[in-house]
Amino acid sequence: MMSGTVKRLAAVAAIAGAFATGNVVASRAEDAPAGDAVNGKRLYLADGCFECHGRAGQGGRFNYLTPALAQIALPVESFIAFLREAPNDMPSFSADVLSDKDAADIHAYLSSLPGPKAAKDIPPILNQ
Repeated sequence: MMSGTVKRLAAVAAIAGAFATGNVVASRAEDAPAGDAVNGKRLYLADGCFECHGRAGQGGRFNYLTPALAQIALPVESFIAFLREAPNDMPSFSADVLSDKDAADIHAYLSSLPGPKAAKDIPPILNQ
C-alpha cells in the first residue's frame, strides 16, 4: 500500500508527464469551473507565472525547460491539482493562496492565448 506522499508524487508525475507530452484528454465543458480570462491574465502577471512561462505562455528555460502554457490542453481540474503540488522549482499554490476560482481564471486566460504556429505557417528566413 502506498503512503499519501508517494500517491501525491505519483499523481504529480503523471500530470507532469501528460502536461509535457500533450497526451491529455480534454474535460467536458460542463464539468469544468467557469473561468474569467481577463482576471486570469491579471493573476498570471501578478503572481509571476510569466517570469518562467513567458507573457504569451510560450514557455522558456529556467533551471529546466518550462512548458508552454498557451492553448493549454490540461483539463482545469488537473491544472488546479498540478498547481497544488507543483514539481521542481515551481512554487505550489495552496487553496489559501490561490483559490480554485482564481486558478480556473488563469486556466481560462491560458486557453485564450494563441498557441504556437505550425511550421508550414512560419515564413522562411530570407538572406540565408
